[in-house]
Amino acid sequence: MRRATAYVSGLGLFEMYLNGAKVGDHVLSPGLTEYDKRVFYVTFDVTGQIAAGRNAVGLWLGNGRYHAPRDYVPIRMRTFGRPKAIAQIEIEYEDGSTARVVTDDTWKLTTRGPIRANNEFDGEEHDARLDMPGWARAGFDDSAWETARPVTAPAGTLVAQMAEPLRVTETLKPLKITQPKPGVYVFDMGQNMVGWCRLHVTGPKGAQVQLRHAETLRPDGTLYVANLRSARAADTYTLAGSGAESWEPRFTYHGFRYVEVTGYPGEPDLTTLEGRVVHDAMEQTADFSSSHPLLNQLHKNIFWGVHSNYRSIPTDCPQRDERQGWLGDRSVVSRSESYLFDVAAFYSKWMTDLVDSQKDTGSIPDVSPAYWVMYTENITWPSAFINIPSMLHQQYGDARVIERDYPAMKRWVEHMRRYIKDDLMTKDTYGDWCVPPESPELIHSKDPARRTDGVLISTAYYYEMLRVMTRFAVMLGNKEDAAEYSARAARMKDAFLKRFFKPELAQFDNGTQTSSVLPLAFGLVPEANRKAVFHRLIAKIEKESNNHVGVGLVGAQWLMRALSDNGRADIAFKVATQKTYPGWGYMIEQGATTIWELWNGNTADPAMNSGNHVMQIGDLGVWMYEYLGGIRTDPEKPGFKHAIIRPYTVEGLDFVKASHKSMYGDIRSHWRREGTRMMLDVTVPANTGATIYVPAKGAALVTESGVPAAKAKGVRFLRQEDGSTVFAVGSGSYSFVAAN
Repeated sequence: MRRATAYVSGLGLFEMYLNGAKVGDHVLSPGLTEYDKRVFYVTFDVTGQIAAGRNAVGLWLGNGRYHAPRDYVPIRMRTFGRPKAIAQIEIEYEDGSTARVVTDDTWKLTTRGPIRANNEFDGEEHDARLDMPGWARAGFDDSAWETARPVTAPAGTLVAQMAEPLRVTETLKPLKITQPKPGVYVFDMGQNMVGWCRLHVTGPKGAQVQLRHAETLRPDGTLYVANLRSARAADTYTLAGSGAESWEPRFTYHGFRYVEVTGYPGEPDLTTLEGRVVHDAMEQTADFSSSHPLLNQLHKNIFWGVHSNYRSIPTDCPQRDERQGWLGDRSVVSRSESYLFDVAAFYSKWMTDLVDSQKDTGSIPDVSPAYWVMYTENITWPSAFINIPSMLHQQYGDARVIERDYPAMKRWVEHMRRYIKDDLMTKDTYGDWCVPPESPELIHSKDPARRTDGVLISTAYYYEMLRVMTRFAVMLGNKEDAAEYSARAARMKDAFLKRFFKPELAQFDNGTQTSSVLPLAFGLVPEANRKAVFHRLIAKIEKESNNHVGVGLVGAQWLMRALSDNGRADIAFKVATQKTYPGWGYMIEQGATTIWELWNGNTADPAMNSGNHVMQIGDLGVWMYEYLGGIRTDPEKPGFKHAIIRPYTVEGLDFVKASHKSMYGDIRSHWRREGTRMMLDVTVPANTGATIYVPAKGAALVTESGVPAAKAKGVRFLRQEDGSTVFAVGSGSYSFVAAN
């Protein structure tokens, strides 16, 4: 035999076994899609698993999202049908002949296997007394099984899955066990994680062990599960009684740090459970460290929060009865992700989901795939439909998604025109979602002074989307579209300023922080008023917020860059590192190991206090890499063909070390202070170049590898700019020292 290849699609989820062994290492496969439009199959090389003589192949099928885990709780969820599968094994022999094994009515099936229930929100029930040893080996007696029946195929087109699968990427050991009640044992994994547990147990036949999962504990040491809402998040294993047994679920997953074990025969120890970390197995492409421990922990929390919410789509949270692909959460956070992981294929796939979710009218949902049917016709959440292709182009130099999906993006932009009145976008649904409220128990502020006008937000965002679409149209040579988008943006800017700008107060509308951040970030502030508007924003942050966060999801997506781009990276640093409420540091002080959904996530109504949410990351991750680390791509030469290395060396930091693995190789930036000297080490990969900003008052004060920088090999002095000496370099490693 030369080669054997298996092509498999099992809905909602599947695992294939060949001659008793699992095929591949994928879990929760295949990826989620709009099943009425698209269904994935997965390809495996099974050459090494085909044996001479008789062979046996089998499939486990799970519900996943195809057979909806919920109907009307918490809201109506779409369902697509009962579990079903199609498979084909192609065998090529050395003599050129081939053989094919396909799923048909010669196969057998049973519903009497050990998995008695499976649901991504509620867990899995496995009765090991019903295990069927050898079920996927030749010679197994399947006479009691039913004959498989051909069924109607899903409506969606069957296509290859082109993104990385989910895998178990790490195994965590619990740090400690407590016993808050007799027979109740609580394991602390030390990290809010996503996946499941592997159980090791010995006991009598029929003994039933239950594992319940939660992110936090109640004061009495028992699980806090109110924030899971209706999700049971519980796995049950019934022992076969055959000696030492090990088990882990197949078709569920949980978001948790703590695991409650009940029904365990005997007394468990730290070897009883292992935490199996699960997410899309994308390559990690970055690292970050600094002299500030809180900043380092923040980076770790972002890292865990981001990969915890990769479930073949970017989910909002992994623990409660939701876990949906909310567009607003990733519109800008996706740029932060691009530094942490190679997300190119992942987000190209999700853009396909968004196009598949688009209505014929052009409307884009708030959640995609649209398992929750929510087409609220707002601007901020669907802005991901424009921002993510822009991110893919800037960070990876990949224009294919823009080329492929431009017609769909255009349909959405044109569809939303119906809501424009007097050149203002009138449609907004969520406002500046989850701004820090005035009372600790509130989810949303009721204070008018904290709430940013929805028309202001939606008009600013639509204006920015028009600017991005203008750039796309120019890229694609669509001159008429470019002219139309540019002209429409100009009219909207005039109307925006007329309606909201109050030059005598240097503020927009009621003067919330977000009402200043968005115009500053999007270029909506008249140049003559820019300094005054920015100074007023700084005054609000310093005096009203006491250098703490004062924005919600929308403002947080642009806050750190708006502060730094206008000369106050020091204020951004203060906001990022506050340990008191509200802020990211406060979460850490309360024990968080990921990012909360709410700034007051430890006190607010449990209906919406996820402990693992990406939305409040905002542009914090971008700021860490592009500003503190100083690594960013040149928009004129995207995809890091040419990098810009410009670290922002704020007081309170003695060093920052950052790296990013681009398509061309590793880009590294490491700056540090030693007395009055500033040192900057940079690595630029082969076949690329970089513009490097060395914090120095003049070229005469800068050396590179011990030589005056202006005379160093491969280094060319360009100019002085904003307190930095700017050099052009080619690929290589450089060590700059500025004697300030």
